[in-house]
Amino acid sequence: MCDQCTRREFLETGVAAGLVLGGVAWTQSWASEPARARPRPKSRICVLFTAGPGPADRGWVADAEQMDRIKARLSRAEADLGNVELVMGEAGNAEQVAALLKKAGPGAPVLAINMQCFTLTRVVQPILDGAHPTIVFSLPASGHDWMYPHRWQRQGHRVTLMPTSDLDELERALRLLRVIPMMQQTRILLFPPARGTKAAQSPEEIKKRLGAEVVVMDEKAFDGMIAAADDGAVRAEADRWTKEAKEIVEPGAEDIMKAARISVALQRLMEQQQAHGLAIGTCMGWLPKGFPCLGFSRLRDSGIPAACEGDMDSLLTMLLFQYAFDRAGFQGNATFDTSRNALWTAHCTAPLKMEGIHGTAAPYLLRGHSEVGGNGCVPEVQYRVGQIVTRTKFVNLDALLASTGKIIEVPRKAVHGCRTQLVTEVRDAASMAVNWSSALDTEDAMTLLHRVVFYGDHMNSAGHLARLMGFKLIVEG
Repeated sequence: MCDQCTRREFLETGVAAGLVLGGVAWTQSWASEPARARPRPKSRICVLFTAGPGPADRGWVADAEQMDRIKARLSRAEADLGNVELVMGEAGNAEQVAALLKKAGPGAPVLAINMQCFTLTRVVQPILDGAHPTIVFSLPASGHDWMYPHRWQRQGHRVTLMPTSDLDELERALRLLRVIPMMQQTRILLFPPARGTKAAQSPEEIKKRLGAEVVVMDEKAFDGMIAAADDGAVRAEADRWTKEAKEIVEPGAEDIMKAARISVALQRLMEQQQAHGLAIGTCMGWLPKGFPCLGFSRLRDSGIPAACEGDMDSLLTMLLFQYAFDRAGFQGNATFDTSRNALWTAHCTAPLKMEGIHGTAAPYLLRGHSEVGGNGCVPEVQYRVGQIVTRTKFVNLDALLASTGKIIEVPRKAVHGCRTQLVTEVRDAASMAVNWSSALDTEDAMTLLHRVVFYGDHMNSAGHLARLMGFKLIVEG
């Protein structure tokens, strides 16, 4: 998308200087392995059992058998997730809770499991005083304490509640709790300019509110990495994209090779800089050297979010959902068809693996970019008709815009708009169009337009995440 600019202006987009990349004289054999982000220490989560189990035959309690099953499910989740470390213990008074929190570490998220009636309310104060993001897991009939977490949340504490008998929800709780420490360990690369809401454009505000580090890169220095990309690796990347495509429509061999060279260089950049996310603000001007769209797709498929047009709001959204659900997001432009109660999302960059790095890749065509005369090489990904999706964006560092829909159409070959397109049936398209981006105080078209689409209905989890991280959930439509 380019608003109020010509194709010539596209190609003459300037570059803001930043930190210089080191090691541009790099050469390395490579054969289409995915990029790997910087390894992080495991996220420590405090698991608090509020006292021990109660009797099995009476009272408002969780009994010993239930406690054993909870511990077993937590241990399995810890092993399956692989990046969390659980610090577990029982605590019947505030002093024991404080000791367990100290063992877990400053600010550690808490999973509090209610065991007996009113034990949580008696021991919770150190958690609230320490501002620990907390999920309360409450089995049916384990006590009346389930009434209080949302009261604490309304008082300003970062607390949410899962009142359920489904022990699989324990894993979802851990996934949501790990988002906070993972964001605090995140390193983002930005090729300026940053775009989006004012707060999201500020590295200082991102660091202050989320803990993530934003490193500004020098595009001219990256040109050296493009030139130094190993020719064998570039050919392997081009061959892979070519052989796995359903059809090659506009791009010629030179377009594909340029895009493949950028893809190789971007993956090496992320490894060299040990980064977890990427935003490029000048990507629409990259046609002479090759569009980054294939590279963005490859990064997202390997679990590394990458945002085009410098959209920091969309990048942060992709990071939050990647950490919570291990799923890639499709960042795109919106357009409505109220006659069908439909909302489209379209862009020329799209992941193939919407269900995670071990998921099945969607089919795709290789196309020219729709907004620069069909030149370059981008993927047109054909997503799954009938799939429920969540469409969302984290804005202003304090609110999450979100809605759900069902994919009802994916074109066989896109004509108008950007290349990858999905059409979703929504609850009330006319109302959504009237209220679109009304929560944003900006006239910037890109900031108003973009949303990120994820496979699955994540609205309930989005509510939990908003309460844990202290931001608003705004339901669109």
